Amino acid sequence: MSEQKEITIYDIAEKLKISAATVSRGLKGNTAISEKTRKKILDKAKEMGYRSNNFASNLRKNKTHTIGVLMHELNSTFMLSVLTGIEQVIGETDYDILIAHSAESGVKEVANAHNLFHKRVDGLIASLALDTPNLDHFEEFHKKNIPVIFFDRVEENNGGTKVIINNYKAGYDATKHLIDQGCKRIAHITGNLKRNVYNLRHKGYMAALQDHKIKLNEKLVFVNNLDRENCVQAAKQLLAMKQPPDGLFVTNDFSAAICMQIFKEAGVNVPADIAVVGFNNDAISSLIEPKLTTINYSGHNVGATAARVLINHLKGVIDITQTNTIVLNSELIVRDSSMKSL
Repeated sequence: MSEQKEITIYDIAEKLKISAATVSRGLKGNTAISEKTRKKILDKAKEMGYRSNNFASNLRKNKTHTIGVLMHELNSTFMLSVLTGIEQVIGETDYDILIAHSAESGVKEVANAHNLFHKRVDGLIASLALDTPNLDHFEEFHKKNIPVIFFDRVEENNGGTKVIINNYKAGYDATKHLIDQGCKRIAHITGNLKRNVYNLRHKGYMAALQDHKIKLNEKLVFVNNLDRENCVQAAKQLLAMKQPPDGLFVTNDFSAAICMQIFKEAGVNVPADIAVVGFNNDAISSLIEPKLTTINYSGHNVGATAARVLINHLKGVIDITQTNTIVLNSELIVRDSSMKSL
């Protein structure tokens, strides 16, 4: 089947025996054109299958009214809630969203950032992949004064606007809770320590141990990519120890749930034998049995905040070059998985 010719305003004008300028004004709802004529133009455009070329029009104005969103994953409740927050805010404006997904690959993140740049997005909202080496691939945005808002996984020492939580405090609070439950040998499973979220939660973990006179045991610390295979392996290694841990802080709810399952299959009681705390308050935290103690922070709020700051900058309401870091609240939600019988 041959491709149908794209209908233009000149085709509509020829059919209606009016000028192309009149058709253009009618399609835009210009009240200088009578309502009767506007209706004739709209009806004929629909009949002929006309599509407005907003992209070309926007390019002439050096704007595409498109916001790029670069996410490191799309398979977690948290990241989906971030996207919902972004969409809610952007949906109230005349901007569209273009989403790219790095799948935790720094190489793919670089390619996606480059692609979004050449798609001429007016602004970018981004969260870094686990192995992103640096931020060089965002430099082309800065050179063109295209605003970039980083969220959750960010470069702490990099200039630019960031939307985060106090990950150090959250890691400290999670560990202190286990200590308060009487835990003395607290294991820690976390992600790549090059990423701020895992690095700072790890530092919070270590600080809580130090403040409570518990010596850090490096054999109880596992740094991996938090996938199923690695967490199963880590859980089995913990159980095989001569002195297994009596507490476990995992920086991801899904990974914590995997560990709990391995413990239960081995006949280890959670929380009596090993108390467990996760992170993110993903849906699985309230579905697994026992329900998982976790750190809660609203992904929706993170996404909405990042989007709102970006839109306000684009509208000239604020200048993000004067706004470095926005820190949102988090809280420990205590559930059965960590409540030892003291």
